Amino acid sequence: MVAFPDNESCNVAGRYEPEGAENHEETEAKSKDAKKSRNRCIVWRNVILMFLLHTGALYAIILIPKAHPFTWIWSYMCFIVTALGVTAGAHRLWSHRSYKAKLPLRIFLAAANSMAFQNDIFEWSRDHRAHHKYSETDADPHNAVRGFFFAHIGWLFVRKHKDVIEKGKRLDVSDLLADPVVIHKIIRCVILCYCIIIMELKLGIWNSYFLASILRYTISLNVAWLVNSAAHMYGNRPYDRNINPRENRFVTLGAIGEGFHNFHHTFPFDYSASEFGLRLNPTTCFIDLMCWLGLAGSRKKATPEMIKARKLRTGDGSA
Repeated sequence: MVAFPDNESCNVAGRYEPEGAENHEETEAKSKDAKKSRNRCIVWRNVILMFLLHTGALYAIILIPKAHPFTWIWSYMCFIVTALGVTAGAHRLWSHRSYKAKLPLRIFLAAANSMAFQNDIFEWSRDHRAHHKYSETDADPHNAVRGFFFAHIGWLFVRKHKDVIEKGKRLDVSDLLADPVVIHKIIRCVILCYCIIIMELKLGIWNSYFLASILRYTISLNVAWLVNSAAHMYGNRPYDRNINPRENRFVTLGAIGEGFHNFHHTFPFDYSASEFGLRLNPTTCFIDLMCWLGLAGSRKKATPEMIKARKLRTGDGSA
């Protein structure tokens, strides 16, 4: 998940009312009014920023052969660290409370999440909780029922549906507000400046900026968006055939363990977000390492018996 600050509530759901007995002129007038309303809901700033970002990423691809190998390595390291900030931090720790982390680890994950630049931890976690509680409804920030494009990136181009705002206010976020690491917004500004300015100076501003910042950021965003789009549309449903989220190995490889989405929506409390533990799940490896180092603990896990029973009861028989 990722969001931007300028897509607040909009009363237009983007739906058409069924045709009634209106005459042609009335229907045409209503259609024009609806179109104007939808256009007012478009967040043009986000549209322009995403266009510029993806244009910059395309240019960065041209620079890859010219860049120093250290720049390639640094870019990949930035991708992994920022991905962990989202997957192990904003997602599994703060959104689902699937394990506990001590202060040094929480600070590291907050810094890594700031590098990912996908909104602050509080907003990310609040919206993700809404996504799980109201999945595939108008209260879901990136409702996949509205199509692949909307679930992938289109939801950032329009203001949030009013249900996202209204029902989001009913969520219990007291745990997030009680965590000083979550509400300390200065971390985001400090880490952003450090990563984009100071670290780039060490590797050469031009190539490093476009590869380690622009290209890395664009790829990480699209990988995260694939969890919202592809993993809600393509794949099997061995745990619960009655929900949209799927098991998608392609997404799993890119999103370092977040593509086992049918499992995750069936057992959202599981710290591994999959049945298979360490397999194809670097985020789980990281959390286990932190536990071994004494920086994390209290991992929550669905038992084999619980998983087997759920497969038999609601699974599609694919696994």
